[in-house]
Amino acid sequence: MSGEGTVGARERVIESMEQSAEVYGLSRSAGRIYGVLYFSTEPLSIAELVEETGYAKSTISNVTRTLTRIGLVYRRSSEGGGRRVRFAAEREVWIILQDVLRQYILREVQTTLRTLQRADSQLAERDSVEADRIRDLAETYEDLEEIVALTSDLTASELREALESYDR
Repeated sequence: MSGEGTVGARERVIESMEQSAEVYGLSRSAGRIYGVLYFSTEPLSIAELVEETGYAKSTISNVTRTLTRIGLVYRRSSEGGGRRVRFAAEREVWIILQDVLRQYILREVQTTLRTLQRADSQLAERDSVEADRIRDLAETYEDLEEIVALTSDLTASELREALESYDR
């Protein structure tokens, strides 16, 4: 692939990351910064990210803080113990997915499950349509809680192996 083709392909992927970031509630700039770091061969400083993206230093600072908090980006100290902080992308998508499952999905599932369990315990009529629906939904959320917990604890190959050995 020519250098120009490589740059074009890289840009298409970064644009896709911008769109994906929006789907997951992040800014397009978060997707672009993650993409730039993903393709970088070495960690980049805020100044280098400003130069690469054209974003303001404050935008880079805010976005890298967010990306670091959610585990998409890691802070690295400069070589030789300098004060300049550099950022590197987490490139292992499975690790990112597991973090999202643990930090957001599992927490939301557990919150909803607690609400359903409280609602069930407060039902005046134990044999009503509402009671049946609440219990059915709680069972579904219990299953979902177990699935998310297992998925976030296994490696991709372990999960694939477990799914392949599952006999319907």
